[in-house]
Amino acid sequence: MFAAERRQLILEMVRANGAVSLRELARVVQTSEVTVRRDVRALEAEGLLDRRHGGAVLPGGFTRESGFPQKSHLATAEKTAIADLAATFVEEGEAIVVGAGTTTQELARRLARVPGLTVVTNSLLVAQALAHANRVEVVMTGGTLRGSNYALVGSGAEQSLQGLRVSRAFLSGSGLTAERGLSTSNMLSSSVDRALVQAAAEVVVLADHTKLGTDTMFQTVPTDLITRLVTDEPPAHDDRAQTELQALADQGVQIAVAGATPSGNGSPGGDGGPATRRHRQDVPVPAPRRGPGLRAATALGDRDRDQPAPQERARVADMRRR
Repeated sequence: MFAAERRQLILEMVRANGAVSLRELARVVQTSEVTVRRDVRALEAEGLLDRRHGGAVLPGGFTRESGFPQKSHLATAEKTAIADLAATFVEEGEAIVVGAGTTTQELARRLARVPGLTVVTNSLLVAQALAHANRVEVVMTGGTLRGSNYALVGSGAEQSLQGLRVSRAFLSGSGLTAERGLSTSNMLSSSVDRALVQAAAEVVVLADHTKLGTDTMFQTVPTDLITRLVTDEPPAHDDRAQTELQALADQGVQIAVAGATPSGNGSPGGDGGPATRRHRQDVPVPAPRRGPGLRAATALGDRDRDQPAPQERARVADMRRR
């Protein structure tokens, strides 16, 4: 495919979807992300689109929000991995809130298997994903239906959340920066998300790497209120994403990266830099269960570390008697 043909196809994809990741563009035009990035720069120079971290959007994309049909086809593999990891932070019998979005919809599909769970949501898509889960109770907010993302918004939704208290809130958004936190392009959605945050003891943000470093109009969760970020592994060449992850970690946000594995050189994060080491360590690993006998043995070992074992003492005493 010639460069002109590639760029025309890239432009058509962005116009159809509002925003497209470089990874998806490279897959469709069957070339490398390096080549696609060069094409995107050329199209931006002509004023035909705007570059965003890890992708491209229509000009003026700072204020434009893609609808559900467009979002559902973006970064699907990343969203699946993020949802798989985020589900591990939910415990049996918990009460949580789940906001609107395609990534939170993926999370909801996995939560259907968690017994005794109560999920409060303003998303019809989340509720639909949990509708047939026998052991999950779904509580929906009131409000006015916003058709572009199938979410309930407005004063009715916000008022229904007053007085509510749950353990965790799982939210997505349009962009995430260490400076400003999570943000979205719609004012009504941001107001409901803030009400969801106020109802939760902890806030977990689900955002793929293309949203890192992107800032949109309305702030929903400031960085100091974000407990944990669940994201995917940024491409090796994406220095901006790594820098943003490090900045978020420096502000106390726990970083969990789907698919991240320690390297074989003995270092917890390999050579990926401080942010990589930090978020790989935060991926949960179930601890072994210790029974009373093991705890007692451990305590004894700490107390009598320099003393012979009881069996050894008995053997020595018997030899002395002989």
